Amino acid sequence: MRLAEFDYELPPQLVAQQPTGERGASRLLHLDGRTGALQDLAFADLRGLVDARDTMVLNDTRVIKARLTGSKESGGRIELFIERIVGEHEALGLIRASHSPGTGTRLRIGDGVAAEVLGREEDLFRVRFAEPVAGVLERCGSVPLPPYITHTPGPEDAERYQTVFAERPGAVAAPTAGLHFDRQILKTIQDNGTKVAMITLHVGAGTFQPVRTENIEDHRMHRERYEVPRSTADAIKGRRVLAVGTTSLRALESAAASGMQAGETGLFIHPGFRFRVVDRLLTNFHLPKSSLLMLVAAFAGMDNTRQAYAHAIRNNYRFFSYGDAMLIERAP
Repeated sequence: MRLAEFDYELPPQLVAQQPTGERGASRLLHLDGRTGALQDLAFADLRGLVDARDTMVLNDTRVIKARLTGSKESGGRIELFIERIVGEHEALGLIRASHSPGTGTRLRIGDGVAAEVLGREEDLFRVRFAEPVAGVLERCGSVPLPPYITHTPGPEDAERYQTVFAERPGAVAAPTAGLHFDRQILKTIQDNGTKVAMITLHVGAGTFQPVRTENIEDHRMHRERYEVPRSTADAIKGRRVLAVGTTSLRALESAAASGMQAGETGLFIHPGFRFRVVDRLLTNFHLPKSSLLMLVAAFAGMDNTRQAYAHAIRNNYRFFSYGDAMLIERAP
């Protein structure tokens, strides 16, 4: 398939720059992939669309304060975006600077923490800190909002760009479908008899990278760490599986495809993919030409996806991380 098939025009004013006033106050577009039927709902209506037949799977990753600023010892300003912590004092990350730093470059990060560039690993730099990385991020880091959100992160973002069920630090971007849930909605869903289970997939910086290959099958996916606990594997057996977010779906389908309950996944889901686990997907609206939009097209069908996005644009749905949600019933 060609990359141009996953492009669309989005009016800039539909990119959500702020979260809704309260969690759960967003809109929900319900798409039946079997028929293409669309229904405009409120997110709170999800409570009536799940029942005792469902297991709803959430991603419990927690976003770390991954964005750091600092300078080279020579004086040039840098921005360091931590992609993952690989040791108590070491991390892999992207570095933005006027000149790419070489191996051995010494840095001053945040409030003066000494650091050194150890080398490159593909697109990322390995950096050693004089102090434990986790403490530096907590003290000096800021919330890594997506590039299409233009305001400076503030206290509201520190709370709202994190799900209410976030437990395990390691993501540099939020699993955004989960941002819609407040504790009351979760409780009501469980009271209806729906099982709720957890996976962990630490979202990497590559989630914002557009697909650039003209033939989409030539695209190479970034790798992300995941874990599907045995309790979750047991909770989905024989039940209708609702994945909350593309991250939950990728973790479940990666475990099914590889037979590994934990590891790293580079699974690229695009039209033609055969789903083994997930029956229903709750997700936000995704960027043009993105791997996430291709995943949605694989799940819902190409024509259904085009029609749903056109409907959302006509009806002023809010797009991307702080935007509205879709509930998709998988196409045959």
